[in-house]
Amino acid sequence: MTFEQMLERVRYEGAYPTRDRAEEVTRLVLAGLGRQLTGEERVDLAARLPREAAAVLTAQIPAVEPLTGWGFVKDLAGRAGATPATTRWDTGAVLATVAHLAGPDLLTRILRQLPSGYALLFGRAELIQAA
Repeated sequence: MTFEQMLERVRYEGAYPTRDRAEEVTRLVLAGLGRQLTGEERVDLAARLPREAAAVLTAQIPAVEPLTGWGFVKDLAGRAGATPATTRWDTGAVLATVAHLAGPDLLTRILRQLPSGYALLFGRAELIQAA
């Protein structure tokens, strides 16, 4: 998938009126994800993204303290000057596309690395093991 195709998919998923808006939210969410992912999962995901998207992801320095899924959305909302509800929508539109590009196996590895709350952002049910 090219970067242009990725943006069109995000535009469709998020029902955005313009390609520019889709690109804006894509860059915001990928930068945020780049601050959360480390290790092989980060490298493997970057290899599956279009070059421009991979550059946004890998340009970020991973955070010392990982954020929960809700913390991730609130952080992005603060950076964008948007409401958490709008940012949750934007995050879902981008991460659904990222999930498609990652594939199920890599997505499972990514979700194992991240704190709770990310599965729904990627369009997956959040499953927890019984104690």
